Parts: sequence; structure tokens; C-alpha cells
Amino acid sequence: MDFRLSDEQATLQEAARKFAASAELREAAQAIERTGEPPSPGLRRRYAELGFLGVNLAQEWGGLGLGNLEALIVLEEFAKVSSAVAFPVFESSVGPIKAIEVFGSEPLKRQVIPRVCAGELQVAVAMSEPDAGTALTDLKTRARIEGDRIVVSGQKRWCSGGGHAEGYVTYCRFGDAPGAKAIGAVYVEKDRPGVSFGPEEPLMGWRGIGTCDIHFDEVAVPMENLIGPAGTFPKLMAAFDWERCGNATMCVGLAQGALDRVLTYVQERRQFGRPICDFQAVQLKLAEMAMRVEAARLLVWRAAANADRGFPSIRDSSLAKCFANEMVREVCGAALQLMGGYGYHKDFGMEQRLRDAWGWGIGGGTIDIQKVNIASALVGRRFNQRG
Repeated sequence: MDFRLSDEQATLQEAARKFAASAELREAAQAIERTGEPPSPGLRRRYAELGFLGVNLAQEWGGLGLGNLEALIVLEEFAKVSSAVAFPVFESSVGPIKAIEVFGSEPLKRQVIPRVCAGELQVAVAMSEPDAGTALTDLKTRARIEGDRIVVSGQKRWCSGGGHAEGYVTYCRFGDAPGAKAIGAVYVEKDRPGVSFGPEEPLMGWRGIGTCDIHFDEVAVPMENLIGPAGTFPKLMAAFDWERCGNATMCVGLAQGALDRVLTYVQERRQFGRPICDFQAVQLKLAEMAMRVEAARLLVWRAAANADRGFPSIRDSSLAKCFANEMVREVCGAALQLMGGYGYHKDFGMEQRLRDAWGWGIGGGTIDIQKVNIASALVGRRFNQRG
């Protein structure tokens, strides 16, 4: 078992790291945090020009055709800067676009994937509803087939990218069968008649990753937009296991960025006549932070390696996400504390990391539900939460 990156992977990592560290991206991240506006279409196209979108999507659709691990390596470098500037990379490689690539029709792939890889299009997932979050199979959004079209009606909540993504992988109920049996997914474009958006949610963090309700009022899309008919919910959720790995990688990037920043700080900041890194209490804290970041990264990479070019197991993806979700809160909190008043000050960026860090343990399945998934894998059966 070789934990070293190949020469090709190391070159890709270095290219992503160099761009992520550039003044261009740093300034973009600062502007996004000030205004709350998501990355511009121009910045997305810049990502595409440099080959950072669709890293693990097939070359025939405009992607790089590389593996899942390569996609995570690139994502981590962007996440070191901020969640917002990393989000287009996330959505182009580990987000719902993978469900379209694996399960979508050929016309839908041809319509969507090349535009995502070119930075012209961003695709978000519309899953949760006012009464269906963790209990996702309670969703009420309906889809009915009428001839050569699908008509969608309902409401979605907590959609990251809501309002500014150009397309949505929308989970729907195609019939009256209970639970997951009637659930499938449809691709719905933002500009379809009947699609409307609620106001942007004022969240604690994730500025630049707009979140809002989506309303579907008898929205008609062609049959080619069908991603999965009734009963394909388990297959669709297999694609979501990959998104969990992306979530975990966002955490690793945020935490590594916090560790990098505080390492510089503790060597420059002097108290009692010497750098504060000379104090053992600081040394112990740095070591604890580094151990947690490294462990989280290895869990994510293992999940990707075990999946090869398919989807990771629910066990591997839940282990990685759960550990990384808890780790990033601890590491960013410790980094803020080490920086003292500067950590708490908005101009120095650490408080933003802590605010963003907290969101990843809520989005994409809470920390507690990941632990339920892990326990289910350990005992070999699913637990009935409704009992």
C-alpha cells in the first residue's frame, strides 16, 4: 500500500495549489465574503480554462477523465481558501453531476455535462423539504409523466446553490407507494416556467453559497430530463455517498488552511520576548491539530481509493464525513483560540473558517446520521428510525 501521490497526481495538486494561492483567487474569496455574491460565471470559466472543473468526468463529455482521488486533491486546494470559491469545483466533480453522468440519458448528458466542464453551468441538488430533511423518504414533491414530458410540483428547502445554480437534480415522488419505492429524480432547469425561488437564507456561514427554497409549480420538462424513475432512490443515494466524500474534503481543506495560517502566526507572534510557538502548550495544540487533519484526509482518500471509479460505500463515506465534520470544528476552533483577538477579528479570516466549518456537519447529512450509517454497516442491517 503506497500512500504517496503519483507524479501526475502531484503535478495536478501543485497546479491547483498555485492557483488557489494566487492573488486572483484570494481577492475573489475576500470579495465573496464581503458581498455574499457567489463566484461569478467569469471565475467559473477561469477554473474551466485551467482544467479544474469536471476532473473526474469522462473526456467524451468535456471532463479530464481522471479518477475520484484526483478530483478530491484539486477540491482540497480550493477549500483551503474558502468554501465559496471551492463550491463550483465541488459541484462539478462530487456533486449531483455524478448522478447525471452515471444515470442520466445520453441527450441529458450531452446537454449538461460539457457546459458544466466549461464553467457555463452549475448544477445543484434539490433534496430536502420543509418536512423531509434527515427523513428524506418523507418528501412530497410530485412528478407525473404526461406523454413525452414530466410535470413537477412541490417545494424544496436548504438547497445549497439555490437561486444561482442553472440546473437542479430534483428528487420527486412519482406515485403513491410509501417510502422510497416511488422516489426518483428529474433534472430541472432554472429558467423553466413555474420555477421560482424564495429569499436567500441568512446563514451563519457559507457566504457565497446561496441557500434558498425552490418552488415548482407545474413545471414541465422533457422525458430526456429523467435521471431515475420511481424506485431508483437507493441507486441515486449511492451517488450521494460520493458527495459525502466531497463534503469531507471541504472540511479537510478548511482545516488544513487554518493549520497553515496559524503555523505562520505562532512563529511570528511574540510574547514574553519569544515566539509563542516556543511554549509547550502551543506545541501540543499544533500537534493535535495536525494529527486530526492527517487522519481525516486518509479516511477520505481511502474511501475514494476503495471506490476506484465507482461510488464509495456508505460505510467508507460516512466514516470519512463524520470524522472530518467533527475534526474541522475542533481544528478551526483551536486555530482561532491560538490567534486570540486576531482570530476573532473579521479581517484575519479565521472566524470565517469556523463559521463555514460548522455548516459541513449539518449539510449533506448530519453528524449523528453518519454515526447511524456507520453502526448499520457494522451490524449489517439498516435501523428503523420510525419504530
